[in-house]
Amino acid sequence: MKNIKLMDCTLRDGGFINDWKFGHGDMVTLFERSVSAKIDYIEVGFLDSREPFDFNRSITPDTDGMDKLFGGLDHGDAKIFAMIDYGTCPLERIADAKDTIIDGIRVMIKKKTRYEAIAFCAELKKKGYIVFAQPVSITGYTDEEMIDLVEHINELKPASMAMVDTYGLLDRTKLLHYFHIIDKHLDKDIEVGYHAHNNFQLAYSNSMALCEEDTERTIVLDGSAYGIGKSAGNCPLELLTMYANEHFGKKYDTSQILEMVDTCILKIYEKNPWGYQMQYFLCASNDCHPKYTQYLLQKKTLSVQSVNEILGRIDKAEKLAFNESHIEKLYLDYQNNEINDTDDITRLGNEIAGKKVLILGPGNSMNDEKNAVQAFVAKEAPVVIAINYIPNDFHVDYIFLSNAKRYMQLATQLSRMGGKVKVIATSNVTPASGEFDFSCDYAGLIDMSFEIPDNSLPMLLRLFKKVGVKDVALAGFDGYKAEKGANYMNSDMEYEFVKDYAVKLNDYTAKVIRDLSGEIAIEFVTRSKYETV
Repeated sequence: MKNIKLMDCTLRDGGFINDWKFGHGDMVTLFERSVSAKIDYIEVGFLDSREPFDFNRSITPDTDGMDKLFGGLDHGDAKIFAMIDYGTCPLERIADAKDTIIDGIRVMIKKKTRYEAIAFCAELKKKGYIVFAQPVSITGYTDEEMIDLVEHINELKPASMAMVDTYGLLDRTKLLHYFHIIDKHLDKDIEVGYHAHNNFQLAYSNSMALCEEDTERTIVLDGSAYGIGKSAGNCPLELLTMYANEHFGKKYDTSQILEMVDTCILKIYEKNPWGYQMQYFLCASNDCHPKYTQYLLQKKTLSVQSVNEILGRIDKAEKLAFNESHIEKLYLDYQNNEINDTDDITRLGNEIAGKKVLILGPGNSMNDEKNAVQAFVAKEAPVVIAINYIPNDFHVDYIFLSNAKRYMQLATQLSRMGGKVKVIATSNVTPASGEFDFSCDYAGLIDMSFEIPDNSLPMLLRLFKKVGVKDVALAGFDGYKAEKGANYMNSDMEYEFVKDYAVKLNDYTAKVIRDLSGEIAIEFVTRSKYETV
């Protein structure tokens, strides 16, 4: 009968959530509770020479740091492990095993440096450590490459080789496919581990499926208290202890893990929750690094369908290592749906050229200075155009849409308005049905020289230049503040990137206004940073 062992990686993988700042008191509590629960292997953190020692963090530059944190604690029958991402902690920072609390070291093995990492593992064995080989992102290996990797690991003879599903891409069928390859070719006395991530909510069910396989090999399952861990998190350790007790006659004390959750983990979760989320589903379903999804969603210019389509275009060679320039190019290429807008530009010019135009933005001044805007409308009777939103207190003649996500939020409301408001849309925005009143080429309105090329107000002003508008007033364009929630009447409209780019956005928009002022008379009805920058 197979043997099941559990690895508690709370202090290591959980550190991705809180920058490993558990606080020394909680680190000791987590360690001692895991020992009391009779967990087989306890991973106490990363060894990383780039990091300074901090008594309150579970990541240290050397084994001496781990001794300072956990030395002298009773670890019962548990084996204590640290992890090294190969290349981040040289051998001279690692004491011999007999001189430290660390019994074993797990080494992250990346495909491009796998042979060098295996050689590093061999040196750790010479220092007396129990070595676990951890090939990450195993979904990046072909069957032939996996067999070759196993053969090299057989030469190393580590205590364990793991299947690390870094981005939570595996379902039951794929997991067992890799397991059968490894089980067939790996020396029988080497344990097989499984490190799951919960992008598809499959960490626990996959772990159970592996346990149910007909094998005599020892299986090591990774888990963390309450599933705390990178991106969507890990398999909850409390579920694994419960399952192993019920089906494999184990004697893990699940209540001790629940105490870990209650006293140390829930307060972290309340501040920075992990677990199944749409962004992690999107990255896993496209077999790509989570940062790609985060990057696109933070732009808040794309519908989820568009995000999914762009992720599907990522080059295979770039999928598992985030490449910002690559995803930015895909984003701009996707947005740049070129059209011939000559007829639409002419028609729009016939309607508004020569008239005074009031552009409404969604800044807080639209509430604070509503009377001033109403007085301006009453006096000047301008053509009124709103950008990417529909004002509640003002009649508008046109809506300018340059943001596909905002359009999806407004589509139903626009439909109910029954054509009473005309829509001017850039070519990256696709109508839910029919056609927009006016479509403009996106590529012709953006500025690739600026870090955020698709800023909506400069885009509309460039369009006005094309159609011959000469007299423009602005209301609700307050300029950006770095404080979260300070820029819009509706906080749901906030962009994540603003806190980093507020000053640059203000400077850039003010420059666009100055540059166009020779051809378009631009005045401000409400306060704006663009007047004073």
